[in-house]
Amino acid sequence: MSSSATPRTIYTTVLDESQEDELLDWLSENQWERYNVAYSRFAFRNQYTNIVVYKSHKLVVQGKKTEDFVQFVLEPYILKQAALGYEEVLHNEWFEEHAGMDESGKGDLFGPLITACVIADHDQIEKFLSAGVKDSKQVSSDRVILQLADKIKETGCVVELMCVSMAKYNELYTKFHSNMNILLGWMHCCSLKNALAKHRVPWGMLDQFSKQPIVQTMLNDPTFDLRTQTKAESDPVVAAASIIARAEYVHQMQELSKLAGVTLMKGASKAVTEQAIELKQRLGQDEMKNFIKLHFKTAP
Repeated sequence: MSSSATPRTIYTTVLDESQEDELLDWLSENQWERYNVAYSRFAFRNQYTNIVVYKSHKLVVQGKKTEDFVQFVLEPYILKQAALGYEEVLHNEWFEEHAGMDESGKGDLFGPLITACVIADHDQIEKFLSAGVKDSKQVSSDRVILQLADKIKETGCVVELMCVSMAKYNELYTKFHSNMNILLGWMHCCSLKNALAKHRVPWGMLDQFSKQPIVQTMLNDPTFDLRTQTKAESDPVVAAASIIARAEYVHQMQELSKLAGVTLMKGASKAVTEQAIELKQRLGQDEMKNFIKLHFKTAP
């Protein structure tokens, strides 16, 4: 990380139980103040930094001295490895100017499917990391998702979204041979083409959703190197795209909730299905195409 980069004020990772115990012991022995945080296993703080370990094993370090705590305590004593500040050494390709692509809404019964493409340069990528940009699936708060999306846009990077209305989505799903991956590939191709039209870069990274080169085939651009891998959100530009896509999904769900007259639930759990059944009883089957993905097995 360059010396000009803004110090990071938030850091997250996942610990195993032994690491959690070691961290608990260290914080207790060093007389940090313990306090209560909902759904946490334990939480400590001092004048500059808050440390929270959640029951999900997620660790959040936040505050002015985040980098100091991670580099001088967490990495040497708990994680037994150094990574913070060395991203550019360990993953130099992350800091090349490139495109990152991800989607949101794919697994949600309510709300549309959304793809996002972000193109960023070295300085913008450093700002992503300093702001705490990470895979949207690691951010449980809609408020934080929206805040991160604003910070991403403030860097001046290229942002392109592809989003269609629910009724249009259900129509397109049928037209694309009732295959969500083909529809998703087409949407990714559209957002990527629009982004490249604004600023051309030589390569991009897509979070892999199919073993078939669907987007590469649709793009049909031999001068652009589109790479795919699972868990591609470790690339900060892909992580930025995941945040942008999720923020738009949050906005869309807010609008759909207004139309439904009730706050619609995310995901595809039994509770979500029950809410969809209630909505169908109240509005009628014809209206459901405006709220849910009709092809879901859990769709009423």
